Formats: sequence, structure tokens, C-alpha cells
Amino acid sequence: MRLDKLLANSGYGSRKDVKSLLKQKRVTVNDSVVKDSSVHVDPEIDFIKVGDHAVHYQKYIYLMMNKPKGVISATEDMKDKTVIDLLTTDLQRFKAFPVGRLDKDTEGLLLITNDGELAHQLTSPKKDIEKVYYAQVQGNVTEGDTEAFTKGVVLDDGYKTKPAQLRILKRDAISEVEVSITEGKYHQVKRMFEAVGKKVMYLRRISMGGLILDETLQLGTYRELTENELYYLRPTNNEMEGFK
Repeated sequence: MRLDKLLANSGYGSRKDVKSLLKQKRVTVNDSVVKDSSVHVDPEIDFIKVGDHAVHYQKYIYLMMNKPKGVISATEDMKDKTVIDLLTTDLQRFKAFPVGRLDKDTEGLLLITNDGELAHQLTSPKKDIEKVYYAQVQGNVTEGDTEAFTKGVVLDDGYKTKPAQLRILKRDAISEVEVSITEGKYHQVKRMFEAVGKKVMYLRRISMGGLILDETLQLGTYRELTENELYYLRPTNNEMEGFK
């Protein structure tokens, strides 16, 4: 990797800023001053310093966010605040993006990363990655609804969903349920309940694959995944062997 790219990606400013640091002889590689920005380095082997500070290069970030309402799952938007806007500046430099989408008015678990390979594995329709939602639904949810979800319901555009699991937590004027789906059609959970004559009043994603929402995270906050969480999140198939 070029030295200027590594330093820029590590938070030392733009390529222009990095060149200025090099001209000032503030950058060393293996204790030797380097002024050429095009020099190639290996962050796994070479010891790089800017002034008295060692550079610790990080290629990927993996963040768990408890997404709040009113924020959209996108990298940028001219009108609304995005989940990326909630990140600190030092994290925004990684050019991360949300894995999949949560509706603007849906809360809960959202994975944010710059690891395109992992994102593809988690969002590919062929992988059948399970996503679980907690929902409050207007109307008394019945066993008939559970059976309909198990068989797959026909949405308003004629699409029949894959089988889904519906677990009734509480029956009332506003019922509480958990829904598990393996696909991600637009507004899918809401449209599935509309297909059985009911309306979702509140929706929160609580898990995706092997990743479970940390309930201690306040809405709008996030944290890096633990090594254990990342291990269980990665799909276990031949395509992912040797994935690091």
C-alpha cells in the first residue's frame, strides 16, 4: 500500500496534508525518515510513525448501531440525517455503509461496515440470513396469522414471501410479536401484516444472522463488534473459508 494512502486512511488528513508531513520529515518507516509519498509499505510488517506517534492501520470497521427513528439507512442524503451522520469524524473516514436497510421509522440493530465482501454475504438473497424483529401490531394477532406467515403471504404487489416465523408474545388491542424473515423486501414486515388485515405500529430489529442487538446501546449510539460477535456473524460456508 502507498504510504500516503495509508496515512490518509489512518486519519492524518488528505493526501495533500500527508505530503506536507513527509516534507517536514515527520514520517518514519522502520526508524528511517521517508519523504516520498509513493513509497509502498506493509502495515502488517513495517513500523510507521508520525512524529512520536505509532500508526496503527485498520482496514475494516464493524459497528453495531441501535438505529433511532427519523434517520435513514444511507451514506448520504440531501434532506434527512443518515446513520453515517451519527458517526464521529474519525469513523466517517473509513467510508463505511449500512448493511441492508431499516425503514426511516424503524429502530434497532444495524450493522455498519466498509467490508464489502461480508456485506454481500449478509444481504445476498441466496444466503437466507435470518432477521428477527419485535413488533407492536394493531389488532389481535391469531394462530391463523402464524400459520399464514409459515406458508408465506402474498403482498400488495402479488409477491409471495418466503416462509416466516411469527411468535405471539402478547394478544391485545395492540399485540406484541416477534417475526423472523430471511429476505428483505421493501417494508416487508409491515406489508406482511397488512396482508393479514393488521397494521404495525412499532418495529425494531433485534437480530441479524448471529448478531444480536446490545440492549444497553441507547438509540442513536453504536459500538465496535467484539471478535466473538464478528466470528458468529460471518456466514459459515465454503465461500467464507479463510476469510479474515
